[in-house]
Amino acid sequence: MNEHTEAPVTAPAPPAGPTAPAASGAPVTVLGLGLMGQALARAFLAAGHPTTVWNRTPAKAEALAAEGAHRAATVTEALGASPLTVVCLTDYPAVHDLLGPAGASLGGTTLVNLTSGSSEQAREAARRFGEHGARYLDGAIMAVPPVIGTAEAVILLSGPQPDFTTHEPALAALGTLAHLGTDPGLASLYDAAGLTMMWAVLNAWLQGTALLETAGVDATVYAPFAQQMAAGVAGWLPGYADQIARGSFPAEVAALETDARSMDHLIEEAESAGVNAELPRLFKTMANRAIARGRGGEQYPVLIEEFRKP
Repeated sequence: MNEHTEAPVTAPAPPAGPTAPAASGAPVTVLGLGLMGQALARAFLAAGHPTTVWNRTPAKAEALAAEGAHRAATVTEALGASPLTVVCLTDYPAVHDLLGPAGASLGGTTLVNLTSGSSEQAREAARRFGEHGARYLDGAIMAVPPVIGTAEAVILLSGPQPDFTTHEPALAALGTLAHLGTDPGLASLYDAAGLTMMWAVLNAWLQGTALLETAGVDATVYAPFAQQMAAGVAGWLPGYADQIARGSFPAEVAALETDARSMDHLIEEAESAGVNAELPRLFKTMANRAIARGRGGEQYPVLIEEFRKP
């Protein structure tokens, strides 16, 4: 979840001084100096790590050099400057275009790839760079650039535990770390799951806002009620997760067929108000499939069986 997708975070960024503090930590290299890459480099500098930077457009490194970073002239020089290289580029093809020619220069390096992509791309990157002798951790940044270097910046990482443990002290300069497991694709999968939650909540809120606007209710008035609803539903998740883990969905609160009738009411309300009804119709379509399979008497999490299908 990079800066173009993440929900707004309001904590202020730590002030960037004109020079870095006396370097005392392990050296780090940062490849890619977009807004996020610059924030990563500044967080390492602020924590006292000798920081080498490289960017395809050298001018982007000028401000960081003035703040104490070493500006590498080539990718090979940048890789050789540190045992840990953090990569933050536009996509995985860009990562391979940049590092593929490096070949033997990757031997013994630990790459931490914080570029957004899919879980399969992460696994393929781990395999390809491993063939060149590199150690590899894949990651996802659950934050916007201004909060990098604070506890509010959550950095998801996956890959070999020993590699994470070795570089955890340096990577902790970026924010709150979460190592998810040895599968290098897990960070990207968690990122995708987080985006699903984000857009689902936002779309549901927008649907409700559109409905209430037809009665003259402003979005700012509805928002606190929506927050209460979202928090209440979030409280159901652990119990629903237990049902999914057991594969048993007793109707302890309500049966799916009861929820489906409420979905009909929502569709009718939207249509009568002249508001888009595509979202509630999607809810009802999936519920109807489960009901047609004889699962209408079970609780809502039984719909996991529909989400598991291609």
